[in-house]
Amino acid sequence: MGILLAGCEPAQTADALPPPPPAHYATIADAALGAGATLNGDIPFPADNPWNLDISDPVRYPVDAQSGPIIAHIGAGTGLHPDFGPAPYGIPYIVVDQSQALVPVRINSSGYPADSDVVPMPLGPGTPIEGIAPGAEVRADNDAHVIVLNRSRNLLYELWHAAPDAGGGWTADGAAVFDLHSNVVRPSKAGQCGVSSADAAGLPIFPGLVRYDEVESGAIRHALRFTVESSRKAFVPPAIHWAADMNQSNRAPMGMRVRLKASYEIPDGFHRETRVILQALKTYGMIVADNGGNWFVSGASDKRWPIEDLLHELARVKGSNFEVLRMDGLRSDCP
Repeated sequence: MGILLAGCEPAQTADALPPPPPAHYATIADAALGAGATLNGDIPFPADNPWNLDISDPVRYPVDAQSGPIIAHIGAGTGLHPDFGPAPYGIPYIVVDQSQALVPVRINSSGYPADSDVVPMPLGPGTPIEGIAPGAEVRADNDAHVIVLNRSRNLLYELWHAAPDAGGGWTADGAAVFDLHSNVVRPSKAGQCGVSSADAAGLPIFPGLVRYDEVESGAIRHALRFTVESSRKAFVPPAIHWAADMNQSNRAPMGMRVRLKASYEIPDGFHRETRVILQALKTYGMIVADNGGNWFVSGASDKRWPIEDLLHELARVKGSNFEVLRMDGLRSDCP
């Protein structure tokens, strides 16, 4: 869900970035509990997981031959847009432990039952739902994502178009469970092709979110998630699912990764939060994960976001400042 504001002036001076806390990969055992809780330096999945790879080396990660046409199709003159902010903007998440009861989840027949993990999940009355105020009804046009991290089991639960039911369980159009300590991120669907998750690309959503706790720590150590208006009937790893009907070469496939060019100089006058985000886009890039607004960068809901500053400054970073990484393993069919 996007938010549109304008007329804000950029910062005149730059705050020094603090040294980030030590990184702990493939665990969330150190995370605090609660909605929007800090992970205290924990990073889902191993250091060599695609989400966590440093792709800044242009020799090891060269530019794709179709980079120019793809960037032009998404919008070379279009600026980045932070698709997050204080609720209801952004995608909320909550960290729980073994004390959170597991409840049944039913996948609607109109959704993706065959692609879903149908298991009891740690959901309760206080579980936040994307774009939905507590107690409000989920409508058909709501994405209504739900993200729960269980630090006791090191598991990530994600649902799409989710809502509690009258019997204490939940319903959803899609649900997936991810193992945060392994590169076999979704054991139930390992090696499968053309399987969606709570996201169009079949990817986990949480590891690609811009989170306030990371930004304030001074460093984001993973790739970000972004959307495009029109994608391609194809995917490139780590994605395993496409969400389009046409396979035009100038459209972005799901899983496509872009990098902020090394030649782009991050302005010293930008606010600290903006500079941390842009540095992550140079070091880790961002991955196409769903259809939506062009260059919409996904993030977690948090009332502390300086959203007017982010809107003004990120809009100054254009599509032409990015390049597409070579798309090894591009697929347009499944066996």
